[in-house]
Amino acid sequence: MNAHAQRLIATRLGLALLTLLLVSAAVFGMTGLLPGDAAQQALGQAATPEAVAALRHQFGLDQPALLRYAHWLLHVVTGDFGTSLSNSMPVSQLIASRLPNSLMLAGLTTLVSVPVALLIGILSAMFRGSLLDRALNVVTLSTVAVPEFLIATIGVLIFAVKLRWLPALSYLSEVTSFDGLLRIYALPVMTLCCVIVAQMARMTRAAVLDQLNSPYVEMAVLKGTSPVWIVLRHILPNTIGPIANAVALSLSYLFGGVVIVESIFNYPGLASLMVDAVTNRDMPLVQGCVMVFCAAYLVLVLIADLCQIVSNPRLRQR
Repeated sequence: MNAHAQRLIATRLGLALLTLLLVSAAVFGMTGLLPGDAAQQALGQAATPEAVAALRHQFGLDQPALLRYAHWLLHVVTGDFGTSLSNSMPVSQLIASRLPNSLMLAGLTTLVSVPVALLIGILSAMFRGSLLDRALNVVTLSTVAVPEFLIATIGVLIFAVKLRWLPALSYLSEVTSFDGLLRIYALPVMTLCCVIVAQMARMTRAAVLDQLNSPYVEMAVLKGTSPVWIVLRHILPNTIGPIANAVALSLSYLFGGVVIVESIFNYPGLASLMVDAVTNRDMPLVQGCVMVFCAAYLVLVLIADLCQIVSNPRLRQR
């Protein structure tokens, strides 16, 4: 890797860190604008004004906003997100207890959605204009237009209420076998995959179509190369960057859609923890969860940028 590529990667890392800093300021400011008083919420309506004032002083809520932000940011850099106002536990400990569950859900969704989306996108591009292409376009466009909460509701009505094949709620404590694991994760993964597969498939189709119009593909066709070999040998290596961007942008949707899905299925993940924190006006917990989501999103985008740099010789050799 030459010096230009190294500078490009360093620039991307710097921009990611700057974005995370700006996001931290925005998150801290917006959580401070939430209505109500966090100390009053933690102690209840029967608390005396003296007790509320003491708790506000204990958590530093009586200090100026800029001072609180600077103090919070210094601790975040060291991995300390503060103490939860609602249960007096370290925020990092609460996040660590829920993060593996969210990563498990995201990982299973990725394992299912990425191969299916790539297959749909490549087939649709290879047979563009055909009945298969039109049918796949209609299905993907329709799926993108349907919100995930409606897909989840329909899935529960069909598979949990009518057919009784799957549980309506995801209780991880009931997972005692591989079959139980599949049953618990089937509906949440299906709901997340519906929209993600559609978005990823359409972006993959666009990337493959762009390469199908290239002169080297026309030359391969004139030589009698089979369509499958053209895609595997010529097109896919040249679409690694765009496809990686498509995968990263689609998977980043998980950090928005998973909030709704975890709430509907009562899944004990990080998103449901954040929803409870917003309800309880637990600002340190909300800030910690949002920062984890933003950092994960930036990591996905950064990986897509790195794939684009590595796969594009023009970016490496400028």
